[in-house]
Amino acid sequence: MVEASDDMMWIEVVEGSLAAVDAMAWASADDCGAVVTFCGTVRNHSDGRSDVTKLEYEAYAGAAERRLRDVAVAAKARWSEVRRVALLHRVGELGVGDVAVVVVVSAPHRDEAFAAAQYCIDTLKATVPIWKRETWANGREWALDPHPLAPSATVTSVDERSG
Repeated sequence: MVEASDDMMWIEVVEGSLAAVDAMAWASADDCGAVVTFCGTVRNHSDGRSDVTKLEYEAYAGAAERRLRDVAVAAKARWSEVRRVALLHRVGELGVGDVAVVVVVSAPHRDEAFAAAQYCIDTLKATVPIWKRETWANGREWALDPHPLAPSATVTSVDERSG
């Protein structure tokens, strides 16, 4: 489902390729001098495994999209200069090098855009109900995160957790 709306958020959980270039173009605005884009890709290793060949992502789309919207709303509230936020996540089977998640944030200045983009990816990973299964040469299993899924309202930025 694509939600590029009047509230300047594009939220999407989709099977198939993500529209990173389209999201970057959508986020651009005449009053914004910064468009920060983060693309998370599938890598060939994870903790304790050097031979990952693919990932499979699953999500309950409705719940995941609601959480993604919560993340975008929180970023726009915290950094009032942020104009547009796109949060796109892929589900299904992905190979090494495929883009799994896209975060795009536009703002008049780079400091706000970078900070909001980092907040979005960090909070997305901690709060959005999306699960992944790793496949490697000798097997496969669901990846276990070192932290439980947190409610979106309780997550703080990396700077606040470390400071």
